[in-house]
Amino acid sequence: MNNENLNTTENVEVKEEKKVYPYVYGISFKKALQTYFFGSDDNTLKVHDKVVVETIRGLELGEIKVGKKKVKEVKIETALKPILRKATPEDLENFEKNISLAASAETTFTQCVKDLNLDMHLVSAEYTLDATKVIFTYIADERVDFRELLKVLAAKLHCRIELRQIGARDRAKAIGGLGPCGLPLCCSTFLSDFEGISINMAKNQLLALNISKLSGQCGKLVCCLKYEDSLYSELRVGLPRLGQRCKYKDEDFKITSMNVLSKTMKLENKENSVFITFEEYFKEVTHATPTKFSK
Repeated sequence: MNNENLNTTENVEVKEEKKVYPYVYGISFKKALQTYFFGSDDNTLKVHDKVVVETIRGLELGEIKVGKKKVKEVKIETALKPILRKATPEDLENFEKNISLAASAETTFTQCVKDLNLDMHLVSAEYTLDATKVIFTYIADERVDFRELLKVLAAKLHCRIELRQIGARDRAKAIGGLGPCGLPLCCSTFLSDFEGISINMAKNQLLALNISKLSGQCGKLVCCLKYEDSLYSELRVGLPRLGQRCKYKDEDFKITSMNVLSKTMKLENKENSVFITFEEYFKEVTHATPTKFSK
């Protein structure tokens, strides 16, 4: 066969060029605390303007929280998604309609989960602005095989379905409430990301390991354990261990508690207990190791 008569197709990789936007705006969605930056050619948008943007989930309605900035003023590592337009009256009307649709979708989801006997608990349902997709957010103790559920929901709702599983912390963030301090939950007021919290942080702060008192509404360790962990680590440098035995004024004692903020400790034996300062400990306790004290 003559190769010259063959029709050949050359595979050419076409790289999509990333558009460079002169301006960026910080936008948040609904009650979300985190602000995301989007690119735009429009320099007339103002804070609190409602805008339609393109996200990885689809078209969404957001509100400008951070006004116009030049791209070089903001450190952005990922490619910018665009602000498509300032929201029109029709966009705002569709947004309100979608709230009603989402409420109906929640009822449908709950019934389908019950019919299929799935261990899933719905947190929220949300439509994209053009109503082509609905996102169900749920929690579950284990992984769930929801393939049949997807088929049933798609047939009933006639749009694309996205199921998003979240953890207990995310649920507490979405629902809100008051923490043990009496203030609104940190996660629902200013925290945008969750950092790892470990029981070692409670030990580092010399707290009683009572899990019920150290847990938040989500059932996990309270996020505030993280806030002062580095300070306690610094303040405890050079201090003796709890339970360490020592001799003070010719008596044998054991260190049973310490308060690194007031710089005091409690020494106990079977007959006596005394409170002394850290400075006294390192001056008067036999074989104590000196340390530096923060002012």
